[in-house]
Amino acid sequence: MTSNDLDRRIQAFEQAFRSAGLPNLIADYSVREDVFNRAIPFLALVFVGEMTTGLDIGARFWQNALFFAGGAAVVLGLFGVLNLVRGRHFLALPRRVGVPELAAFVLLPAIPPVVFNSQIRFAFGTIASNVVLLALVYVVVGFGLIAIVRWAGWRLFSQLRVALPSLVRAVPLLLFFSLVAFFTTEIWQVFTDPVPARYWTAIALFVLLGSGFLLFQIPDAVRNVEREVEVGLVPLRRRERANIAAVLFLSQGLQVLFVSAAVWLFFVVLGALLVTGDVRVSWLGVTGETAFTVPFPGGGVAVSRPLLRVATGVASFAGLYYAVAMLVDTAFRDRFVDGITEQLRNTFVARAAYLRLLTESGRRPAGTHEPASPSAGAA
Repeated sequence: MTSNDLDRRIQAFEQAFRSAGLPNLIADYSVREDVFNRAIPFLALVFVGEMTTGLDIGARFWQNALFFAGGAAVVLGLFGVLNLVRGRHFLALPRRVGVPELAAFVLLPAIPPVVFNSQIRFAFGTIASNVVLLALVYVVVGFGLIAIVRWAGWRLFSQLRVALPSLVRAVPLLLFFSLVAFFTTEIWQVFTDPVPARYWTAIALFVLLGSGFLLFQIPDAVRNVEREVEVGLVPLRRRERANIAAVLFLSQGLQVLFVSAAVWLFFVVLGALLVTGDVRVSWLGVTGETAFTVPFPGGGVAVSRPLLRVATGVASFAGLYYAVAMLVDTAFRDRFVDGITEQLRNTFVARAAYLRLLTESGRRPAGTHEPASPSAGAA
């Protein structure tokens, strides 16, 4: 096999790993060359946008134009100096995005507001938001979250079939208690009285608790997957295990989201049909603003904003309940891990073939063992 053929097959395997949401199976996967540099177009767009956020709406046009031009000159000058220090042309785009480039992305947009408008608080806000944005880029791109969601979404209903026994046990009890709670004055008052900030903070607490229960079982699930799949003589690296953990977490998270969405839709429909304006007045003292109206025989059915709030609150609690049920049901965990393992098996067979190709091309990373023989990898 020629060198070009080897490179093409290796690239095909690496693209398949990215499509499967497992980019960390790539042997020389690098944060500098495979994560942040792939996000350069997005980061550049954010960078330019942040140059305009410091403009003063009350100022004259020429003042804002001067601020933008001066800020751009300062930023480009500092960027060019960084390029020269790194041994590149003055305006060259980086092929490797390391700590200096990331520090420039975080700090440079905060300089013009301080220099030209003395907006120190705004500058610190820009720095903090950029740090959070880089963390999100690392997680989303570095672990292929978009590809994982797409992969898990295509397999959602097959995973629900695996989870059917657990659903049959959990959902009836969940619906019974949810129905009892839904038709009580206290639930409507609790979910409609708080201001939006407090309301959404409470919903976020349900989401965080549910995510915590899902994360609790992930390490054992990853170890089970690693025992079941064929990895040859090359054990999984920490980043590869983290990538598999992301696949497992998002797969289970989509199940919880599906159940929560189904519960939300059920209570929106039920509440629109049965909780009329007069009932809301008796419970809340007001009918509440109408969000939208659905055509229905004998007149339209109004869906009120209080109803949407209550349905969302009950659905978030339902998601938390289902996440707990998934944790305590050992039979479900075993079936779920078996299902994911079977779906990943072909990917790990491809990994063994990929590592053999790397050995032939001389690109194997230092410190790893030789992969299993072809016959062992296909077993």
